Amino acid sequence: MFVIAEVTLRAYWLAGGRWGYTACDRTDLVDPAGGCGANQVETLPFWAGWGAAGFGVALAMLIMSAVRSPGRYAVAGSWTAAALLLVVAFPLHLLFEIPAALTGRPSDWRDLGARIALVIGGLLFAGLANACGPQRGARTAGYQPVPRWSRRWAYVAVALPVVGWAVPHGLWVLGVPFGIPQRQLDDIHRSLSTWTGVAITLVPPLAGLLVLGLVQRWGQQFPHWLPGLRGRPVPRLLAVVPAGVVALALVTYGVLSVAVLVRQVRTGDTHWSDVREGWAVTATLLVFLCWGVALAVTTTGYAIATRTRQERATNTGLSV
Repeated sequence: MFVIAEVTLRAYWLAGGRWGYTACDRTDLVDPAGGCGANQVETLPFWAGWGAAGFGVALAMLIMSAVRSPGRYAVAGSWTAAALLLVVAFPLHLLFEIPAALTGRPSDWRDLGARIALVIGGLLFAGLANACGPQRGARTAGYQPVPRWSRRWAYVAVALPVVGWAVPHGLWVLGVPFGIPQRQLDDIHRSLSTWTGVAITLVPPLAGLLVLGLVQRWGQQFPHWLPGLRGRPVPRLLAVVPAGVVALALVTYGVLSVAVLVRQVRTGDTHWSDVREGWAVTATLLVFLCWGVALAVTTTGYAIATRTRQERATNTGLSV
């Protein structure tokens, strides 16, 4: 259904319709609710039109191949499709934009809806990859303790968004010019309402608490207060795939943001004095990068701890 809906929508756009289409990524954010003048766009960009339609057809062919002959090629193709869809969706963008939109900030709901659809599609293809893969032995019953180094990195991943994001943003919402010039603080208060600022401040650290599931029992076994799921093992990929994608998105955002800043300093568009004056904003770029690394290491520890007995026996046999 996801592929059919996406291909149908792209065909509709190619035929001249513009429902659900947005041009906000190429224009100023004027009238984001209306797609920033999407109805005035005559020619679609390649990846919004023919490119996306062709990719959808390729995904449809992949699904038919996986249904007819499941195997390692179908698994590899499905995992590749899941990774591409989740990376393009860029979940980190949703993490900030959805709370801001819900608190009243003008937002491009067409773009947010498209990204949510891509996330759903990525998760569906991850499920397809899991279904096409060989059925291995049942995972070791009970809680498998994660490595000690993984637990330490998990605490780092929880602390970083609190110290490096929530604290400075909370101070800015309160009107304290912590690490930024007063003029920039005034711009923040003019562009953001109080509730939007509170949402942007609290959502990342609250989302960061989910990292603890990778090192706690409730990340491997559903809690007893969940009806119908209590005590059952958490599907391994349900934790590994989302955590891995978010880690990749955080690292990518951090690296690209630092690269842009360095280029601006080298070309003279940004001066070192501006960087020093607004050091707290610059530091948040490093926070994202370090947060992604900490999450990636924690996810690796979870993946190691939750391997099946059969996988462990296989690895032991290969190492002998």
